[in-house]
Amino acid sequence: MGASDWLQDRTKSSGPPTREARFNLAARAFAESQLRNRIPSDGGAGCPIVVEGKRDKEALRALGFEGPIELINRGWDRSRLVAYFYDTYGTRNTIDGGPPLILLMDWDRTGGRIQTTLRDRLNSLDVPIDENLRKVLLRTMKPEGKTVEALAPFAKALRPLIEDQFDRI
Repeated sequence: MGASDWLQDRTKSSGPPTREARFNLAARAFAESQLRNRIPSDGGAGCPIVVEGKRDKEALRALGFEGPIELINRGWDRSRLVAYFYDTYGTRNTIDGGPPLILLMDWDRTGGRIQTTLRDRLNSLDVPIDENLRKVLLRTMKPEGKTVEALAPFAKALRPLIEDQFDRI
């Protein structure tokens, strides 16, 4: 059962989860995404994670992401960016056959708009998007902040939890 499955099965009567439970769920989602993001030993390309800016990228590196991280804030309009993702990554990840991109925008209003715009444009080109990490973080890490870069201070606490999850996946 993945982290997002647990969130869907959780009943409202059980009350809010503790910080420890929320961090464990976030760690599970991070571990799943890191496995997809890693560059395989055969030299192929890992599944890139798409974030808004440099600080988001730095936060993900602090959390242990080693594979490709793409930025949307590079001075390009959305059409050029979508065309670049389509041309570069295609419609399927060559390693696991899943979506070719992990889309992780902030979970504030602006991030939601960007997420929706990119998802819709890429889906119109038959490019599926992996949004599991964002969905889990939206529910588990909201008290700690509404942005990817806000996760950086929690890297010390989350990294050991993420590494523990690799044995369970």
